[in-house]
Amino acid sequence: MPICRRSGTDVRLRPVVIMTLWGLALPVMVQAQTPPDGAKAKIEAQGGAAVDRLKGAIARQKPGDASVTPGTPPEPSPEIRRRAFEAVRRRAPAPAMDARARAALEAGRADVAREREAMAKRLGQALGLDAPDTTALARAVAPPAKAAWVPVLFVSSSMPVAILRTYAGQLERAHGVLAFRGMPGGLTRVAPMAKLSAEILRLDPGCEGPACAMSNVQLIVDPIVFRQHGIVRVPALAMIPGDPTQPYCEREDDSPRSHNIVYGDAALSGLLEEYGRLGGDKEVRDAQARLESR
Repeated sequence: MPICRRSGTDVRLRPVVIMTLWGLALPVMVQAQTPPDGAKAKIEAQGGAAVDRLKGAIARQKPGDASVTPGTPPEPSPEIRRRAFEAVRRRAPAPAMDARARAALEAGRADVAREREAMAKRLGQALGLDAPDTTALARAVAPPAKAAWVPVLFVSSSMPVAILRTYAGQLERAHGVLAFRGMPGGLTRVAPMAKLSAEILRLDPGCEGPACAMSNVQLIVDPIVFRQHGIVRVPALAMIPGDPTQPYCEREDDSPRSHNIVYGDAALSGLLEEYGRLGGDKEVRDAQARLESR
């Protein structure tokens, strides 16, 4: 038989008719559940107390107080600070983590030391102060041996940079070498010599930084080759057979030397011409041909 029941969403009072076996209809009133009057009053009282506390906190805040910002936690009390520091001191030790941190620190220091040593070695090799890397040379394909006379121009760091730049451009065409007796400030100071080398070899004098184009000419610092050839003043030109850029620590005392020395503040072409006039025409032939071909 059909039964009328209360909907779950309708909480109003409405009559429900129940059909009995005798066909009688009895009205039944269904009442929605409501909280007791005492509970409602308690909720209202607690909400009002919370609002009053919030209003009091806002009222106690001083106008213009920058130390109190809405939405930020209050400053911890000295007791809370003391308990926090005591908790940090009582923390459980972690030997494994400490060991890993110390190992990482030592590894970083070792890497920095290795990089510094490698950079110093490469700089010394570039300036001719140290022996070249024999391992790298062994991996490289050695060019065929050829007896050649290389023009070496003996100069000094006291000469004007403009003149040194001019000689560097001429020696680049003749496949020559610029030789210095020492370095500005002494052999223990590399930075001044590196700066001077950059000023001499830089194609654009106004360029700064490692991306500047450089002349393809070698600079050496070799006091031994000065002493071997008895150089007393600069500029001076010598024609040295073989490789004059070989470090003097690997060069023999009786290594080949130039037959003549030409002194004079003149262009490289004039120095080569004078060298040939002194009997070294065969020695300067290749250098003169390269210098005149460009």
